Amino acid sequence: MKPVPQGRSFISVCRNGLEYCAKNVGPGIITGAADDDPSGIATYSIAGASLGYGLLWVALITVPMMIAVQEACARIGMVTGTGLIAAMRRVMPIWMLRTLVVLVVAANTLNIAADIAGMSSSAELVTRIPSGVWAVAFGLLLIFVEVFSSYRLFANIVKWLCLTLFAYVISAFVVGVNWLEALRHTVLPEIRLDKMWMATFVGFLGTTITPYLFVWQAALEVEEDRSIGRVTVHQRRGATKAEISRARSDVVTGMLYSNIISWFIVLISAATLFRQHITINSVADAARALRPLAGPWAELLFALGVVGAGLLAVPVLAGSSAFTLAEAFDWTGSLDAKPRSAVPFYTVIALGIALGVLADILRLDAVWALFVSAVVNGFVAIPLLIGVLLTSNRKDLMGKWTNGRASRIWLIITIVLMTIAAIGVVVTA
Repeated sequence: MKPVPQGRSFISVCRNGLEYCAKNVGPGIITGAADDDPSGIATYSIAGASLGYGLLWVALITVPMMIAVQEACARIGMVTGTGLIAAMRRVMPIWMLRTLVVLVVAANTLNIAADIAGMSSSAELVTRIPSGVWAVAFGLLLIFVEVFSSYRLFANIVKWLCLTLFAYVISAFVVGVNWLEALRHTVLPEIRLDKMWMATFVGFLGTTITPYLFVWQAALEVEEDRSIGRVTVHQRRGATKAEISRARSDVVTGMLYSNIISWFIVLISAATLFRQHITINSVADAARALRPLAGPWAELLFALGVVGAGLLAVPVLAGSSAFTLAEAFDWTGSLDAKPRSAVPFYTVIALGIALGVLADILRLDAVWALFVSAVVNGFVAIPLLIGVLLTSNRKDLMGKWTNGRASRIWLIITIVLMTIAAIGVVVTA
């Protein structure tokens, strides 16, 4: 038997691993990765630059919170056969739901603007091509892919984009980290009562648990059902034990991935920027500051991570806005629908991305956009989380798949902490 060359064997292993990952990346992993958008990266970078390793422990407590929320949203989508907002009509007055929907869309649009600003400025940093050119290019690319491609093609593209976030894991080994100190701060919470700590903590929590993720998770579960031929609500309604188990594993993996990446982003900023007492206000500031401290490779990896995260997150934000409005106002809404048959749905997607590009060209203050969207999301998340809890507890909607005790407890804890965070936003503004 002829021996297999080591190089070819290694390539074969890598190919098989990538194929396995692509096949098993589901809605939960895509949603978790989309949470680490450029705005989130900016928030985590600021947390590390201003407080060092002090907030690493927050990435630990947000894991069960995110799992509880996103698993409930996934379950709602799978069992009811409809999106989250459509299901919540049974537990919330329609006028209140539509008011919340408009606020979510407004916050998403500001978030898109902040994300495109982060992407384009990071791309300019490593290519020297003006950020305005990059903003237009990114906007056109994202609109074309999300509006004119099939759901399956779109899902396959964003699956691969999830891998770009590994740039932050690699960066941590480039910049040099005090690992023992980092692990100590991860397991031993450091709590302070000063204004800076409170503001940073609130920002960390608010950018991790956001309404657009709730809507997107349930919508993607419905899209997955549509893609295998379950076209009507009746065909999609209900779920087997195996399907629920798969969804739970997918959500747990996605939320772990999301928080591991956020932990590494804080770690990188703490090990470099905090150590040198460097203040930042954006992801471009963070990438730029890394060059003299850790070399051009750290800057390049950080910037590429921002671009990859934006290419994943902006379509999720725009799609979440479209699904939210479609479910609230009874439009046809599906990423597998032809553009002519879902004009309002795709118009929301295209307009949301276009407004983000325009905001960048007009030099809208990305920090201001990020702050306002965080405030709106922080307040809107509370009634939506209550709606998620009530909907997923309804036996007439969920049958035997209502919340278990652990899910109920963590959903309530999340609602309480998000309420405290919303109050904290006002106090620390």
